[in-house]
Amino acid sequence: MRKSTLIFSTKYRRSLIHDDIRDELHGYLVGILQAWDSPSIITNTEPDHAHVFFTLSKTHTLAEVIEAVKKSSSKWIKEKGPEYADFYWQTGYGAYAVSEGDRHAVIRYIANQREHHRTVSFQDELRTLFQENGIKFDERYLWD
Repeated sequence: MRKSTLIFSTKYRRSLIHDDIRDELHGYLVGILQAWDSPSIITNTEPDHAHVFFTLSKTHTLAEVIEAVKKSSSKWIKEKGPEYADFYWQTGYGAYAVSEGDRHAVIRYIANQREHHRTVSFQDELRTLFQENGIKFDERYLWD
């Protein structure tokens, strides 16, 4: 089974993932992944985005799993109260295969997101990940 890391943002990068629901959201995301036979290795969020490192199912495509994660969690968050009524995830996402040799570095990286984002914005982080992996992108379509 393939190890993958997934990164996606709130729509327009709005800071809507408040600390009072963060841990519960992580548990919910982990549960969705488990239901799709794609167990989470580590899941972490910041106010405007999520990082998920997981083992992709042998029977479901990456696109199917991501759609389920985003759709179900968006609906769940909206039910957490009126302040979340207009919560949406961005349309797109970034997903990368991770080698077994990089597993521990990815876990540390995701676990330390709060500290990391004190000095690097989500947008700069994503640009760097794309550039390091040779992924061409167009800024006009990257930030919805």
